[in-house]
Amino acid sequence: GSFWLPPGPGPFPGVIDLFGGAGGLIEFRAGLLASRGFAVLALAFFAYDDLPRTLAQLDLEYFEEAAELLLRHPKVRGPGLGVVGVSKGAEVALAMATFLPQVAATVWINGTAFLHGNPLVYKDLRIPPIPYYTERVIFTEVGALDNSAIFADPRDPAYSASAIPAEKVRGKVLFVVGEADRSFNSKLFAELAMARMPPESCRLLSYPGAGHLIEPPGSPLCSISSIRGTPRPVVWGGEAQAHARAQEHSWQEIIQFLELHLGPAATMKL
Repeated sequence: GSFWLPPGPGPFPGVIDLFGGAGGLIEFRAGLLASRGFAVLALAFFAYDDLPRTLAQLDLEYFEEAAELLLRHPKVRGPGLGVVGVSKGAEVALAMATFLPQVAATVWINGTAFLHGNPLVYKDLRIPPIPYYTERVIFTEVGALDNSAIFADPRDPAYSASAIPAEKVRGKVLFVVGEADRSFNSKLFAELAMARMPPESCRLLSYPGAGHLIEPPGSPLCSISSIRGTPRPVVWGGEAQAHARAQEHSWQEIIQFLELHLGPAATMKL
C-alpha cells in the first residue's frame, strides 16, 4: 500500500482506503482524503507487488495487520480508525467492521453484504462464498459485459451461511448506493446488511441515476471500462448528471461522517 499524511504535526484520524475487483494499488481517493486532514493507508490486497495475482480468498488477518500498523503510527490518532471501500472493497470493509474492534467508522460504497466468489477466513472462522454464475452474463449492444445477473439472490436460504454477520458491527456504517448500478443490486445488499444492524449504527444514502463507481466529485462518470481478468469491458451504469450530483453530495457526507465518528480532522480544507 501507500501512506498519505496531511501536513502538520498531527495526530490525524486514520483511514484505510480500499478499491475492488480491479486489484492493484489505487491512490487518488487516499490523496484527496489526506488533503482533508486524514492519515490514509491506500491498501492493495491482490494483483500488486508480492500479493497474489488473483483473489482466491479474503484473509482478514491481512487487513487486521494493516489496521494495527496504521494505528501504531505516531501521527495517527486512535483508538479507532475508518475504512472506505467500494465494490469488492466495500465487502471487505463490512467484514472489517464486523470482526475488527479497531474499526469505528465504515463507508460502504456499492458493495455486497455476503461473500461472493471467494471465502473469507479469519483465525478459525471461514465464511463460504456464493458462487458467481458467469453463464448468466449479458452482452450489451456494444459488446460490454453486464454482470448484474451473475449474482444469485442472496435472500435464498441456501446462501445464509455466506452472509457477513453485520449484527456484530460495533462502530458506525454509512452505506452509499447508486440505484443505477449495473454491476449488482447494491441497494438490496445495503438493505440486507442494515436489517441485521441496530438502526442507530447505520445510515443509507441512495442515489437514483448513479452508477457503480461513485468517486469523489469532479471525477468523470465511468459507465464502461476494462478491468483485470475480464475478456471485455464491464458495464458500471449511471447517468451523467445524476451520477455527478451523487458524487458531489456523497463526498461531503463521507467527510462529515468520518469526522463525526473519528474526531475532527486537520483544519486545512483544500
